[in-house]
Amino acid sequence: MGRIHVIFKKEDIEPNQMKGKIAVVFDVLFATTTITAALADEALSVIPVYDAAHAREKAKAMKEPFVLAGEDQGRKINGFHHPLRTYLQPHIQNKHLILSTTNGTVALQRSSQSEHLYASSLLNNSAMADYLYNHYFEKTILLVCSGSSGRYTMEDFYGVGSLVHYLMSLAEWELSDAAKTACFFYEGSHATAADLLAASRIGSLLMSAGMKRAEIEFAAQEGTFDVIPKYDPNSGQIKEEKHVFY
Repeated sequence: MGRIHVIFKKEDIEPNQMKGKIAVVFDVLFATTTITAALADEALSVIPVYDAAHAREKAKAMKEPFVLAGEDQGRKINGFHHPLRTYLQPHIQNKHLILSTTNGTVALQRSSQSEHLYASSLLNNSAMADYLYNHYFEKTILLVCSGSSGRYTMEDFYGVGSLVHYLMSLAEWELSDAAKTACFFYEGSHATAADLLAASRIGSLLMSAGMKRAEIEFAAQEGTFDVIPKYDPNSGQIKEEKHVFY
């Protein structure tokens, strides 16, 4: 029987302790949602980076077509595309997406010493559960909430709870107290996913800054894509992992 643990925010990630682990990172608003959608929209890969300077450094080394996208504290970085699917979808087919976000891409970088590293979101949680069950049922899996500025975020915890729910629908797993709580929170929520995300601190901040509710409603959709985004430590790229669903 596999075991499932939860890390509440990126600042709690100890990179050396990730070695040999299976990790799945969540940044529901919006990095891992953007990554999932970008691969579904036929981007060649997504390259997560720490910040704008890191993104520009990666761009200089690229020999294939790419798109730069990113935000810092919720604001689009000058010279970059806005990192939401609405803005990226027309540009990323058959291109690499270099992505810089305040929380999610940093959490991915800090988790990059994991034996196997994935990105998930509400969009692809059901597919991710099927994949994890078929490949790692006897392993320990760490579910990583990106959080924000050193704080826990409700939307990432809800996303983790969703994945635990789908995993438990496939088999019995040994859950930490945090994993049980996340699952109870997801299953016991009476609000719609869109309402819950909109009511979160990050959701409220983004909407007060002008983001349309439609963007949050898209991130709240479950089971939209079967994409399995997997990080390649050799290339630093996240690509779609091929998986046969049963």
